[in-house]
Parts: sequence; C-alpha cells; structure tokens
Amino acid sequence: MATVLIVDDEKRIREHLATYLSGQGHRVLQAADGAEALRVADAEPRLDLVLSDVRMAGMDGMALLRELRRRRPDALVILMTAFATVPGAVEAMKEGAFHYLVKPFGLDEVGLLIARAQEVLSLRRDNRDLRRALEAPALLESRSAAMRRVLETARQAAGSDATVLLLGESGTGKNVLARAIHGASPRHEGPFVTIACTTLAEHLLESELFGHVKGAFTGAWKDKPGRIEAADGGTLFLDEVGELPPDLQAKLLRFLEERRFERVGDERTREVDARILAATNRDLEAEVAGGRFRSDLYYRLAVVPLRLPPLRERREDVLALAEHLLATLAARHRRATPRLDPAARDALLAHTWPGNVRELANALERALVLTTGDVITTESLPDAVLAPPLPSREAERGEPLSLEELERRHVQQVLASSATLEEAANRLGIDPTTLWRKRKRWGLD
Repeated sequence: MATVLIVDDEKRIREHLATYLSGQGHRVLQAADGAEALRVADAEPRLDLVLSDVRMAGMDGMALLRELRRRRPDALVILMTAFATVPGAVEAMKEGAFHYLVKPFGLDEVGLLIARAQEVLSLRRDNRDLRRALEAPALLESRSAAMRRVLETARQAAGSDATVLLLGESGTGKNVLARAIHGASPRHEGPFVTIACTTLAEHLLESELFGHVKGAFTGAWKDKPGRIEAADGGTLFLDEVGELPPDLQAKLLRFLEERRFERVGDERTREVDARILAATNRDLEAEVAGGRFRSDLYYRLAVVPLRLPPLRERREDVLALAEHLLATLAARHRRATPRLDPAARDALLAHTWPGNVRELANALERALVLTTGDVITTESLPDAVLAPPLPSREAERGEPLSLEELERRHVQQVLASSATLEEAANRLGIDPTTLWRKRKRWGLD
C-alpha cells in the first residue's frame, strides 16, 4: 500500500479523504497548508503520493508542486481544485503533476486514480531495480587470495590520484575494476571517460584524445575538445593503452608529467585536472624490452600496477560469479533468475575459461535464453564449455580418466556398434537429440 499525504486547508475534506484512503489500507498523513506539507515531507522517509488543493493561503498548490518535485522527485502529486481551467491543468502537467482532480469528485474516482498511481510507482521501482542490476559490476568480491590482494590494493589506490595500470588477459574485468576505482575515489562525482586505443586510426585517435581545432585536417570543420578535456575533474580510462603508436606515447607522457597538452593544429597550451587509469592485455615489460613501448611512459603508468588473475586461477569464484551474472542477465531479459543444476555447476567448474569472465557471461546469457524453465541444465550450455579439456600429462601417464572422458569413450563404442543414431540412443537410455549433441560436442561423427 502507498503512503499518501493529503494537503488541504479544509479540515472536512482532509478527514473525509483520510478516512476513505485508510479504509483502503493506505498509510495517510495530513497537512493544512503548503508549509506544513513540506515539513511532513522532509520528515517522512517514504512518501509515494501527495493530494494537494491548489488554492491555499501562503504557498499554493502549484508552488508546493514545484518544491516537492525538487525535494521528493519520486513522489507523485495530484492537484485538487474547484476552479478548473484548461490553462491551469496544462500548467500543472508541465510542472510534473500526475493528475488534475476537479472538485467535487467521488471517492470511487479517487480510488481509481490512486490505483493508477500505484501502478506507475511499481513500474518506476521495477525500472530502478532493473537499472541497478544492469549497472552493477561483476562481483568485486572474491574467495581467491590473489584476487583479494588485487581488490585491497585497488581500494587503497582509489583514495589517491595515483595512476593505476590494470594488467591481465582479455575478459578478466579490467574495465569493471577501473569504474569501481573511480566510483570509490574523491572524483566519483566527476566524469568517467573511456577511450579505446584500438578502435581508431592514429590521426583520429590523437584527435579523440587531445581534440582539434578547425582546419587541423580534412574534415575538421569546427573546433572539437578531446576526451582528456571531457575528463576534467574526473577520470580518464585508457583501455588497451599498449596499442598506442609511438608518437602518441610521447604526447601522452608529456600530459602525464605536466597535465598540459595542445589540441591538434593548435598552439594554445591547455591544462586539465584528470586522473589517469590505464589497462592492457599486453605484457608491457616485454613490449618495453622489444622497443615497442616507451619505458618512461610505462613507469609513469605503472605507479600502481594491478594484475588481474585469469578465471582459471580463481576457480573458487566461478560459481559465485555465475550466480551474480545470472541475476543480472535475468533482470536484463525481464525474467526470474533460474538456478544451475548440479551437472551444469560441475561443467562450469571444469571449464578452463580462456575468455575469462566475459566468456562466462556469454555462456550464461546463451543458457538463459535457451532455458524455458527455472533450471539451467548442461543442454543449454555452449558446446565449448562442455567439451573435455585437452588430455593432461596425468592421463597420458595412465592416471584415472575423468568421468567425462569415460562417458565419451562409452558413447563412442556404442555408436560404433549401432546401425543408427536412434538405436544407439535407445541402448544408452537417452534421447536421440541429446546423443546428437554429445556426438557433435565430442567430434564423434
């Protein structure tokens, strides 16, 4: 039920509405004028709906509406008046009123209007929850000792302006951690600006970073600030910084040292206060040794280097990550969150995840889309996840085979001695479609 504030200088009307709405199960508050209504609204932790008269002494209903929109933007406001005019109704709607109720009105009309308002409030809450789910980072907690050390160092570094270099394989969550560092920093209210250093040609990347002036090159028909300027007061995240060409490495180094730069084609020197975070999946030390990356830039970037371990080195996090990602994906697809059956959980734990968290998210989204019930089984997981790993040295030395490998060999033998796929499926006690998938997954054509 809703929390409703009734504002009217006529006590009889207030109490009449309050009695009706309380009888409908709503929690009702009252105020005799606009000033008292604001005091009640400020003191109330939850306020869903306000019914306010328009003509009141002191602060009228329109002024109260404007102030409530500023102080309690989530609350819906219904204005009541015995002097209805079309211009008045239009103005009320422009100011953000939910509805314009003309006196005298019936209680049934009020009840229907409150029910409509509750539907809107419910949709807003659902959208807010969905947005939070979609914006939530991929579980920045870990049972892995190595990952916990990374996260603790990141938390400590977040409170400073130190440049942080995030290292690790693709898909390990470097961009997620970069956003988390910004969000936990004193600059969190400033912009978080990302530039992917792999997506543009060299001259376009320079313009994207530093901006340009009109006429600097063909197509530069007006002045354009770069991403560095856009990050003023916040954080600039250089994704895949290891791909920067040599000339841009030199310009970036100067900016890191002086926080000064010039737009392309401009002689004016500009200053920007932006923190730098960078990420790469390259081995920058090897790139420096090979002469492909400036050593002085590397040391400027690696003030706080953080190497994110691949998912195969933090298997204890796989199931927790999977549950978190499933909840997020289910919210995105507007459906209940399914659970993983034991065989699917075992498959996720057995896979080596060469694509890391990104591959895990993609596999779970596919499974979610293909699952009609509330349980995800191995039938919905990608074949690559279910494929047995390459033979290990232990297996080659005669160590016990895995259950997966034993099943594969048994299926292979039954297929070889059966005339048709249907016969083999009957002998194995499984559906022909399931057998076809297993045969395809194991390459038993």
